Amino acid sequence: MIVSVERFSMSFGDKRVIQDLSFEVETGETFGFLGSNGSGKTTTLRALLGMIVPTSGTLHIGGTPYQPGGNTRVGYLPEERGLYRKESTLEVMTYFAELKGYAKPAAVKWATDYLERVGLADKAKTKLGSLSGGQQQKIQLGTALMGEPELLVLDEPTKGLDPVNRQLLMELINEQQQHGATVILVTHQMDEVERLCDRILLLRDGRAEAYGPLAAVQEQYGGRRIRVRAARGIPPSSLYQVTKQDGDRYDLQPAVDTDDATLLAELVRADVGVSAFESRATSMDEIFVHVYGRAAHEDAA
Repeated sequence: MIVSVERFSMSFGDKRVIQDLSFEVETGETFGFLGSNGSGKTTTLRALLGMIVPTSGTLHIGGTPYQPGGNTRVGYLPEERGLYRKESTLEVMTYFAELKGYAKPAAVKWATDYLERVGLADKAKTKLGSLSGGQQQKIQLGTALMGEPELLVLDEPTKGLDPVNRQLLMELINEQQQHGATVILVTHQMDEVERLCDRILLLRDGRAEAYGPLAAVQEQYGGRRIRVRAARGIPPSSLYQVTKQDGDRYDLQPAVDTDDATLLAELVRADVGVSAFESRATSMDEIFVHVYGRAAHEDAA
């Protein structure tokens, strides 16, 4: 494993933000670190990267507490941008490349090639503060990708990006994966989680709500869903529960051990006029709404 967090707790004054949190990130995987706003994600990442001192517990990267210049190369994209807005784009990127050990000519080349890759070659001499939020986000991402990091920690990497640039960013992350990098991904875009992540942790109020392989978490929160289009109303059955109806479209939750063929045969016997039948895993959007919508309801209560 490349990351190990054991019994981590964090308090600020009388407020407990993280409570006895433990998880691991395996080398080479993409790990989704998920939660609602205020659940403790950024606090955990900052403690992992040595920016704040934990109240208790251990947080290790590569077997030891993280120190810049240590044995594990780390690239970090914070949620808040922190670049030099009065300098040109190329100057900023060259400066950060030199900080990561590039000689000046190599730093300039890396920065120039990256700006070309992300469609910002014409902004090389533009002051960073004059760029749009999405353009600044691409520059910030570039500083995280420098130096062939073994571990990439990305906190809301697609924030401020339109769909085209989100796709570009996904390609950049995928390239890092193919080169063997481990990725910790914090995002509210659940389609990104389903596309990229091997395992996930759902953090709620500083505790692990769910943790494990993506498919296992989907199974934990309902397994699969059946979407049916039927000409006539679907009657009750012990083989399924109707969870949603929108006109002639129905969402069904199968009973445990009920396979698709058995459920479809039941609908045919009921003569409901099935014209479409789709089986799919519970989406991460549905799980997120279930976990954090429930939390909001309980808080209100």
